[in-house]
Parts: sequence; C-alpha cells; structure tokens
Amino acid sequence: MVHKTSLSSFRLDLGHFRLYCCEACSDALHLCAETCFLNASAFVFRANNRISRISAERLSSLVALETLDLSNNNIMEVRAVAFPPLPLKNLLMNNNRISMLEHGCFSNLSSSLLVLKLNKNRLSSIPPKIFPLPHLQHLELSRNRVRRIEGLTFQGLHGLRSLRIQRNGITRLMDVQLRQLEYNNLTEVSKGWLYGLLTLQQLHLSHNTISRIKPDAWEFCQKLAELDLSWNQLSRLEESSFVGLGVLEQLHIGNNRISFIADGAFRGLANLQALDLKYNEISWTIEDMNGPFSALDNLRKLFLQGNRIRSVTRKSFTGLDLLEQLDLSNNAIMSVQANAFSQMKKLSELHLNTSSLLCDCQLKWFSPWVAEHAFLSLVNASCAHPHLLKGRSVFAVAHDEFVCDDFPKPQITVQPETQSAIKGTNVTFVCSAASSSDSPMTFSWKKDNEILNDAEIHNQAHLRSQVSEVTEYTTTLQLRHVEFTSEGRYQCVISNHFGSSYSTKAKLTVHMLPYFTKMPMDLTIRAGATARLECAASGHPSPQIAWQKDGGTDFPAARERRMHVMPRDDVFFIVDVKTEDIGVYSCTAQNTAGAVSANATLTVLETPSFLRPLMDRVVVKGETAVLQCIAGGSPPPRLNWTKDDSPLQVTERHFFAAGNQLLIIVDAADADAGTYTCEMSNPLGMERGNLRLAVMPNPNCDSGPAAGGALGPEEDGWTTVGIVIIAVVCCVVGTSLVWVVIIYHTRRRNEDCSVTNTDETNLPADIPSYLSSQGTLAERQDGFMASESGSSHQYISSSTGGFYMPPRDLNSETRTQDTRARLILTSTSLNAACASVGAASSCSRKCEFYTCSSALEPFDHMMMQLGDTSCVEDCESGECVLGSSGSYMGESEQILNLLYIQIYSVHFTFINQQTTGNTNRNHEKCFKITQICFSFT
Repeated sequence: MVHKTSLSSFRLDLGHFRLYCCEACSDALHLCAETCFLNASAFVFRANNRISRISAERLSSLVALETLDLSNNNIMEVRAVAFPPLPLKNLLMNNNRISMLEHGCFSNLSSSLLVLKLNKNRLSSIPPKIFPLPHLQHLELSRNRVRRIEGLTFQGLHGLRSLRIQRNGITRLMDVQLRQLEYNNLTEVSKGWLYGLLTLQQLHLSHNTISRIKPDAWEFCQKLAELDLSWNQLSRLEESSFVGLGVLEQLHIGNNRISFIADGAFRGLANLQALDLKYNEISWTIEDMNGPFSALDNLRKLFLQGNRIRSVTRKSFTGLDLLEQLDLSNNAIMSVQANAFSQMKKLSELHLNTSSLLCDCQLKWFSPWVAEHAFLSLVNASCAHPHLLKGRSVFAVAHDEFVCDDFPKPQITVQPETQSAIKGTNVTFVCSAASSSDSPMTFSWKKDNEILNDAEIHNQAHLRSQVSEVTEYTTTLQLRHVEFTSEGRYQCVISNHFGSSYSTKAKLTVHMLPYFTKMPMDLTIRAGATARLECAASGHPSPQIAWQKDGGTDFPAARERRMHVMPRDDVFFIVDVKTEDIGVYSCTAQNTAGAVSANATLTVLETPSFLRPLMDRVVVKGETAVLQCIAGGSPPPRLNWTKDDSPLQVTERHFFAAGNQLLIIVDAADADAGTYTCEMSNPLGMERGNLRLAVMPNPNCDSGPAAGGALGPEEDGWTTVGIVIIAVVCCVVGTSLVWVVIIYHTRRRNEDCSVTNTDETNLPADIPSYLSSQGTLAERQDGFMASESGSSHQYISSSTGGFYMPPRDLNSETRTQDTRARLILTSTSLNAACASVGAASSCSRKCEFYTCSSALEPFDHMMMQLGDTSCVEDCESGECVLGSSGSYMGESEQILNLLYIQIYSVHFTFINQQTTGNTNRNHEKCFKITQICFSFT
C-alpha cells in the first residue's frame, strides 16, 4: 500500500506482506517505481516479515529514505557496508535474531542517523568502536544477551542523549556512555564506565547489584544532573563517593543497605536540590552525627522515611536552611529535641508518623510548634511513655502533663577515654550508662562510625543503690594485641526500648618503638676525604633522627661549615675531614613511644708530621736539657730517639714525657752533646728530624790546682773563704733541720705529707701546655745504657719508670721515700760526704731553691730549675719573690719539686757508686748545695 503525502515525501508500509528478502522487495519496487514514486519516498516500513538479510545494492536506489523499520524479521547479522549512503535518520531493527555486528556496518549512515534501536535481539557482545555515529541521539540495546561491555565500545557517540541497555545481565562495564542501565548485574561504578561522556546529564543505574562506588568514578561525566542508584546493595557512602558531581540536582539512593555515611560524603554537592535516602539504615547518622547534610546548601527535598530513626537532635539537620520538604515517616521516633527544626525557616512540609514518643518534659515544645507551622495534617504522633499517657495523641496531652519523673532512655555517665598504646599491647575502653527503666539493654561499640561485630565486649549491670530504681550499666571493649589498623575513634552505644545513647568518641593511637633500617657503621678514612654516615629508622609515628658526637652536640665540622645533614636521604656528611672530627657519632631515633641509639666510630688517618720544627738546644753543663719532638698524625705516631745515628744510651738522668715527645736530660754532661734524631711512624708512613744539643761549660765552676801541687798564697786565701762559706752553710742547714723536724711532725699528724716514688715530673715553661698537662715520666722508650763493667750496652725496657735502677740491696743505705725531712737530711749527708772525700778538682753547682708551700708532694707539679740568684728577700702571703732581677717567680711547689728531684738524683748516683765499690767516681760526681732558703708563713 502506497500513501502519497507530497510530491517529494512518501511513506511505504510493507508490513505483514511476508517478504522474505530485501533484495526481492527491492526488485518488485523497481518495477513500479514510475507508478508509485518509490525513489522519492522517505519512510519504508518492512516490519513483521521474514527478511533474513540486508543488501546495500538493493537499497541504494532509495536516495531520499529517512526512516527504515526492519523490526520483527529474521535478520541474523548486519555485515560491513550493509547500508549504502543514505540520508537515513531512523533505523529500527528490534525483535530480530541479530547476533553479530561487523565493523563498518553503520559507516555510511554516520552523517545522518539519529535513532538506532536493536532491542530484543541476540547480541552477546558489542565490538569496540562499532558505532561511528557522531550525530546519533538515541541508542537502544535492551533485552539482549550482553554480559560485558569493553572499553571504547561507545566511542564516537558525541551527540548521544539516551542509551538504554536494560535487562541484559551486564556484570562488568569498562565503557558506558549511556543513561539507562537498569535491571542488570552491575556490581560497582568506576570511571572507566563513563569515559568521554562529558555531556551526559542523566544516568539510571537502579535495580543492579552495585555495592561500591570507586573514587573518581564521576571524573568523565561531571555534568550529570540526575543520578539514580536506588535498589542496589550500597552499604557505605565514602567521602569520595560523589566527588566531581558539582552540578548534580537529583540523587536517588533509596532502597539500599546504607548504614555508614562518612563525614563529608555530600561535600561538593552544593547544587543538589533533592536527596532520596528512604529505606536505608542511617539511624545513627541522624541521631549522632553533627550536621551530616550541612554541605547541601541548596537542598529543597529530603526523603528519610523507613530508616529506623529513633531520635532527632538539634544537630541532625544543621545547614539545611533552604529545605522545604522533609519526610520522616515510617520511623519509630521516640524523642525530638527542642529546636530540632528551627533552622529550616522555609520548611513547608513535614511528614512524621510515630507511636513511640517519650512524652516527658522535654517534649513540651513540640505540639505548639507543629500547630504554629500548620503541620497538623501531616504529623501523626502518639505517646508510648509514661504509662498514663500511652496511646494518646501528643496533641491531646495537656501542657502540664509533660513531666520528667524518670529517665527510661539510657544516659551516659562514664565516657570512654582517649588512649595511646604500644603495638602488640592490650587496650581497654570502659563506658557506663544509667536508666530508670527495666527494659532490656543492648550494648554495642563503633569504630569510626561502624559497628564492631566481632569485638570482645563484656557487659555488667547493678543497682545504683538499694533504695534506688536506677540501674547502672557498664560495657567494656577489650582490644588485644593492637595493630596500626586498630587506630581510630571508638564509641559505645547503649540502647533500650526508649532509645539509644551515644558516648563521645575516644581516639586510640598505636605507637611502635623506633627501629633502625639503616645503621651507621664504623668508618676509617684519610684526612681530607668525605665521611658519609647513614642512619634511618622506622616506627609509628615516624621517628625523628638526631646526631651527637662523643655524647654532645659540639661538632667541629659544623663550626667550620663542613658538616651536612640530608634528612630525606638519611645521610650525614663531613667533607674535608680532619683529626678533630675523630670520635664516636651517635644516631638517635625518637618518637612518642621511645628512643633507640646506634654508635659509629669515625677514625681519621693522617701521616706523621712535625707540629713544630725541631730546635737545637744549648744548655750549661749540669742543667736540665729538654728536647722537643712535637708530633702529629692519626693514629698517634710512635716516637723513637737516637743519638748520633746510634741507639740512645739511656741513663738514670734520661726521662721521657708526653708519649716520648719530650726527652729530658737531667744534669747535662759533655757526653750528652750531639745530634739527636726523632723518628715518628704510624701505619701511613714515617717521618724523622734532627736537632743538635750543645753542652757549654758552667761559668760558676772553680778549677782547683793540679793533684799533689802546693797552694800559693792566693789559692790559700780562697780556701779560707771557702771554709768560712761551708761553715756558714752548715749553720744554716743545722737551723733548717730543726724547722724541718717541727714541720715533719706537724704534717705527720695531719697526714698531709707523704712522699711517693712517682714517675711524674713537670716541664719548663717553654713546653706546650697540652704536653705539660701530660707531664708523666712513665712512658719510657726502649733504649740502651752502659753496664756496670762499661764494656757493653744493656737493653732497657720501656716498662721501667722514669729512670733505670738495677736491683740492689739497699738495706744499708739511707734512702728515704717517706718525708721531705728525710730527703733534706739525705742531701746534708751527701754534702758531708762530698767534703770528706776532698774533691778539690771537682766542679760544683750552685743552685738556689725556694718554696712557700706548706703541703707538697714531690713530682706532683711543674719542675723548674733556677739559675744563680740571691737569697730570697721577701715572701708575703704565700707568694715567693726572688731577690735578683730576671729570676723566675713561679709557684713555690714547682721550685721545691725541683729540689726533690735533684736530691733524688744525687742520692741514687751516690748509692750506685758506693755499691759498685768505685769510690773514685765520688770525685767526679760531687755536688755542693750552697744555700737552701726556706720560708714558712
């Protein structure tokens, strides 16, 4: 049947004509083209036939065709280039047997096709990029067998306004540029669904099994105005569930299982006007959360019916200033706090029906407020407590009948407390409530607003007192072996028939002691290089790393800007290391749980060197010579002295101090003159240097006449003078002995005078202070000394003290080590011995010593020898003043100590010579102490 509508537009309906092939149909149509103007027709309906395939050649003559309906045929596939280039706008192929779409089957229709319907076919898959139809506005694929939609399936559908894929059993979507996906098996929403749908405004996903909305799911469809997620299996609304939907106006998430709404879940939905949350389980959101909808500034309608809400608080609807319609029906609401709806100034509809109200004094405000706002026809509320008012409408209760005689709803009396715990320990939270009702009580605990179903909870109840009907309930939450996942905010919920009470939220923080992931290691490095120490630690919270050197914070490298700490790389640098950087470096990791430390020793290697040039020395015969070899290097070098390229012959007059850096020769003799070599060595190398010691004759020595010669008149005069001087000296010494005995007994009683045979000595003033502080003679280099026979050298071990003394029987000798008095007596006896041997040709030393100290120990302080001086002229207030100009004015202890060591040396020399039987040596070693001045304050 052909209906002529105009000269250029025809409608051809061949439905129910039992056409079997589109080719035959086309042939028949060509035969009558001139009669029925088929070439100019715009509508061709071939529905309800038995067409099984489509031929492009047969359709090419329909150059003006705009609508083609091939529904209810037997078409099984649509091959590539099945349709010739036509201005086709509507293509209907519903209710066929199509199971395959080849690539390019719709390519020739890309410039004009607006509607494509493939409902009720047998499509099980949709090839990617099968629809290159940029102008297509409506695509329907419902009631097929599609189970999976891959990515880019709908790429190129830039003008699509609606896409229907209902009732396909889809279980996975990787690309969904669509609007209606109801009645499928979708389980989650991800951003891969909506790639490229920048203009999508409506999305219907109801009646699926969606249980999760992934973060950034709406990244590619941020122009959505309506989103329907009702009738799914959502149980949580996370903070990221609706991020990006800033222009969304309607959100339907009713008939789910939502029991958790995170703080800020609706943040960003500033344009939302209608929110449907009916028939979920969000009672705690309304009862306990502080303004769960506060971000919805433009919300006009809120549907909360059937959510098991039992109480409404003042903070339940904070921020909903523009709300016009609120539906709280089908909730067993028991209490409504005063002013719970006062913020909603534009509220025009309030739907509420409950028969569970607790009609006490706190509900007096409700009836007048409902009447004032003309909500009486929308509110149906009756009392459940107290018993006298049970079943009565709240609007029929007189104002004075609202009383507070008891509190059947639980009231929290003990709140759980915030705690910190070490990982692996046990934690206990305690919460208590009181109630006057005997209604059964239930207890539960929440963590971060979610019920703890498998928690270890202990509950107990007891009467507050024997005369009271109030019952105390206590619930205890036990957390064993807490982990980091145990951190959160814990809250107890105590409920009975009259409502629920929520405690404050107690925060649990789990800490872990720091432990090292990188430990500093001992480091040995050459001077001038870069030292690198690593230290890193983990813990909870993250520990802070701190460095110390030798237990303190004084870093020589830091003062010189050579130290660098890299906190991100866990590295500690010291550039251009020096010997002063040597030490123990400690890395400490500390957090609130505790602190741990690890040590590393930094050793700096440096070749031996002379810190001071070696200086030649010139001394007068009989004086003390000090040879210096100030050495540097790391590790400290070992020093060895030689004389004239031969081993040093060590005698009782040779002493070493400061690690052999000082060679002290007491009572210098002509044989001590020569070239001394100081050799220092450590593992990095060796260094040596020479210095020369010259011994000059003593100008104060008196040369006697030749042995056996007669004395002339002049010499005889000098002899007389000498005898007079000796007599005077003996008188002075005798007087001094009396004082010495008195002082000795006084100090003996005070136990303040003990002479020990120490190996310490002190050095002249030109020695560096850091060496004089070492001042010990205990360090002795190995050397050689002449044996008793004088024909060979005997090895001297460095373990010996400050001098070498062969073992002898000294029982018969007058050697004193107890007191200063005995030393003085020994010196006197030596003077007498010198006089008795008549050493006329010997050279004597004239030395003056002076002290003002009353309690000294030999060798305890610095030693100093004085030149020829006058006797002490004055001593006041413990300060020594020598008579001659230019003489040394030091501590009295220093002077007296030198006296002791000189006497000690003479005494040992005398003993040594007497024991060997060589009395002739007395003529060569005779000493004469001409004057000893003591001053006692």
